[in-house]
Amino acid sequence: MVGKGSVNHNSRKFKAENVDGSRTHLNIDYCNEPIKKIYHELFDEALKRYNDKQTRADRRIENYYEKIRNSKQEKPFHELILQIGDKENMSAESENGQLARQILDEYYRGFQERNPNLKVFSVHLHMDEATPHLHIDFVPFTTGSKRGLDTRVSLKQALATQGFKGGTRGDTEWNQWVQAEKEQLAAVMERYGIEWEHKGTHEKHLSVLDYKKQEREKEIEVLEDKLAEKKDEFRVMSDRIENFDNGERALQNLDESIMNEPEYQLPEPSAMMSARTYKTKFVEPLISRLKSLISTLFARYFKAIDRYNRLNITNGNLYRENEKLTRANKKLSYENENLRADNKDYKLLRKVFGSKQIDGLLERARSEKQSKQRGERFRKNNNYER
Repeated sequence: MVGKGSVNHNSRKFKAENVDGSRTHLNIDYCNEPIKKIYHELFDEALKRYNDKQTRADRRIENYYEKIRNSKQEKPFHELILQIGDKENMSAESENGQLARQILDEYYRGFQERNPNLKVFSVHLHMDEATPHLHIDFVPFTTGSKRGLDTRVSLKQALATQGFKGGTRGDTEWNQWVQAEKEQLAAVMERYGIEWEHKGTHEKHLSVLDYKKQEREKEIEVLEDKLAEKKDEFRVMSDRIENFDNGERALQNLDESIMNEPEYQLPEPSAMMSARTYKTKFVEPLISRLKSLISTLFARYFKAIDRYNRLNITNGNLYRENEKLTRANKKLSYENENLRADNKDYKLLRKVFGSKQIDGLLERARSEKQSKQRGERFRKNNNYER
């Protein structure tokens, strides 16, 4: 499973009620580095390159960790939790529990090598709870990005770099990676004589509400990615329009230059100079320079106006598309909140009335629905034949 992650709990800086302090010394602490240190190691150079390119102070990022911590698209880190069996067959205090400890230890030894784009910073194997289990905290990152920092946080791209290319909704990079890691753990288990009992995929056991909520979350993630791309395009267009505004100021400076620079002024004729000589030596060269300058300016002006108009049209379309994506995202978020509330009620019913009774009611409801649908099809076919 994947959890929100609590490094302080994992390292036992504080202890929950289910922790047996007399067995805490049996835990294995593989590493426990401060996450901010990891962010400095991974992203400081990329952050400097990004900030050096920015011409506007408000585009610079002062603290990349804080930016990600407050982001709705990425999490600062992810936590993977692995366990073999349960307290009935793999109790931490039993001989089997010691076997589970060995297996989880061997599994973790190859984790970082298998996952070079998941920077591990905190790993703890707990033996002081009911069942041995392993917490792995990591920061997913990608390099060579063309958007934002060239090295940045991205779970999707980190897994894609490791060869897990997303397909259908049920075949995401994450699902593919999870399956691969399960197989790695199963291979270690097999070496110790423990067979992986396949109880079906997690998706098959999801309730309808859980499944809908999961699908909404995937749709929201896709929309947020699109939204981020459109915002970047919008910023690029805004920068280009700002460049045209700067060009207008440059023209004003040129106007002042023509009025004041010696190159564009006619000198006073000397006492013995003829009008013909004055015209040939001073007037005609100045007129030639001015004609060339005006011709260049007109060409640039009309080209700039044309590009400016096209950019404004593109910018308007991006703005409308951005607004549309924002509305769709809000709608999906609202639906997801409702599904989460319904799911909570559904789980409460299971807890109060028992899973078997609820499953029986669901099966009965499905059967009645199918029977009703068959009856409707039968009546529809008979009406058609008449």
